[in-house]
Amino acid sequence: MKTSSWIPRALAAGALLLTCLVPAGPPLAADGRVLVDMPPMMRDHMLGNMRDHLEAVNEILGHLAAGDGDAAAAVAEQRLGMSSLDDHGAAHMAPLMPEGMRQAGTAMHRAASRFALRAEEGEIGPAIAALGEVTAACVACHAGWRVH
Repeated sequence: MKTSSWIPRALAAGALLLTCLVPAGPPLAADGRVLVDMPPMMRDHMLGNMRDHLEAVNEILGHLAAGDGDAAAAVAEQRLGMSSLDDHGAAHMAPLMPEGMRQAGTAMHRAASRFALRAEEGEIGPAIAALGEVTAACVACHAGWRVH
């Protein structure tokens, strides 16, 4: 059985992203994450977007399991990729985020677009590795920041 090398790379990428992006100085939550203060309406909008992102990843995994890379690619690009930014109100959300949080979000959206390209190519290994980059960006952001 061949061992996949994408798992250590995805974990290393997430760890590197986290260490590079977590700023020093702002108020911290009891769990050590940086607290990002947002108006309640914007916070709720952001949390809704993140729930949709998780649902999209779940749908992507279902499409990959069914062998439908094109459907996985479509979900990734439309709901997570760079093409999704207008639908998520990114231009309105970005000014409320610390720079590192914005960078983590952009990294996730770019990784989703890269995943979509790999999934369309039909090679499952590279596609799953690219999806690992998407979730590594999510993990890094959630480990570093908390909205309230």
